[in-house]
Amino acid sequence: MTILVSACLLGENCKYNGGNNRNERVLRFIEGHRVIPVCPEMLSGLGAPRKPVELRGDLVVTADGDDYTAAFHEGIRKAMALIADEHIDLAILQSRSPTCGVRQIYDGSFTRTKIDGQGLLARALAEKGVPLADASEI
Repeated sequence: MTILVSACLLGENCKYNGGNNRNERVLRFIEGHRVIPVCPEMLSGLGAPRKPVELRGDLVVTADGDDYTAAFHEGIRKAMALIADEHIDLAILQSRSPTCGVRQIYDGSFTRTKIDGQGLLARALAEKGVPLADASEI
């Protein structure tokens, strides 16, 4: 089985604040499988740490209103290019992320208000027919 995983869940320090979301349940679940780690934000060249962003409609913005939409879409494009010739059996993605959120994302108000929706990578993977799992579901 080939599993695409948000790199932060594997312990990579690619989260906006320079940290990670290492998830022991995910690490146990993926043991013995082929794993493809991905972080579109890092692929976009934004680096870590970086300003936190949320989705506001079709825009990717900071609390100050800086627009990172183009950079995020470039990261998604690069992530999808990495797996273009791969059969991905499952993608396990970080909860509520503007790129990886599977079931919920933050609403763009920077008040920690969650809404139903998907991050940009989750959407792109779903359009490709890849089964998605939120990290909290593992």
